[in-house]
Amino acid sequence: MSIKVHCDDSMSRITAACVAVALAMFALPLAAATWTCSVSATGPIFGVYNPFATTPDEENGTLKATCTLLSGGAATVNITDSFSTGSSGTYSNRTMLSGANVLNYNLYYDAGYTQIRGNGTGGSQTGGATLNLTSANPTQTATGTIYGKVNAGQNVAPGTYTDTIVVTITF
Repeated sequence: MSIKVHCDDSMSRITAACVAVALAMFALPLAAATWTCSVSATGPIFGVYNPFATTPDEENGTLKATCTLLSGGAATVNITDSFSTGSSGTYSNRTMLSGANVLNYNLYYDAGYTQIRGNGTGGSQTGGATLNLTSANPTQTATGTIYGKVNAGQNVAPGTYTDTIVVTITF
């Protein structure tokens, strides 16, 4: 930001007043940037589980955050995501339930299924992104894949298995 003050040196009182105005202008706080974000998530939807299959059921979902600068020139938006344990109460094996029947699964940050999506406890991790919003680029989107896996070889009864995961986005 550039502020120019023109002072006329012909009268000393005006010059002193002009310097005081110039100093006061530089002491004014700059307006803070304002922005807004929207978030959407689609979890992995596993198909029909075959307990006799020798390979795991692997499906993907998506987590997406879009932020837009409303005013103020520029803003850095730091986004953090956190996932609940669901019905299992643990991150080591999340569980989908069909009545009293249990089917183990988990959600991951990576396609190698090594980084469990969670809240940073119990062997889990949180994720995040940084968006730099400017007047030239006021809207940015961060998209992440939610990797889901149901391990093979689980002897489960037929049924509809579900779980609810709460995703908390902080920015």
